[in-house]
Amino acid sequence: MSQTATGRYEMVVLFRPELEAQMDKPLQTIANLIKDNGGKIISEDDWGRKSLAYKIAGQTHAVYRVYQLELPSTAPAKIDSTLNITDDVLRHLITKVDAKIEAWLAENKKAREEAKATRESASAE
Repeated sequence: MSQTATGRYEMVVLFRPELEAQMDKPLQTIANLIKDNGGKIISEDDWGRKSLAYKIAGQTHAVYRVYQLELPSTAPAKIDSTLNITDDVLRHLITKVDAKIEAWLAENKKAREEAKATRESASAE
């Protein structure tokens, strides 16, 4: 049995604005799609309803959802092809997260937090 390498991905999905009140079914569809392709959702962020820069399928607004995922290397293409034909989705984008950049960002965040703590303790004295 061969093992498929997994990687970290970020996926942004723009849903039709009329679904805003009943997002349970579309969100469950996305979750099932990810799980069926061997992935898992690390985190999920609801950005809510936002204006679009230009009309997409006659729509001027969309409901944005951002996912942090762990997926096998073959899954993004399968998820992409399925989302292309899903009526509830206006647009989507799946990108691979660069591990080096992610580590660099985490390191800088830690350094900023330490500097902030140092400034706060110095101002308290």
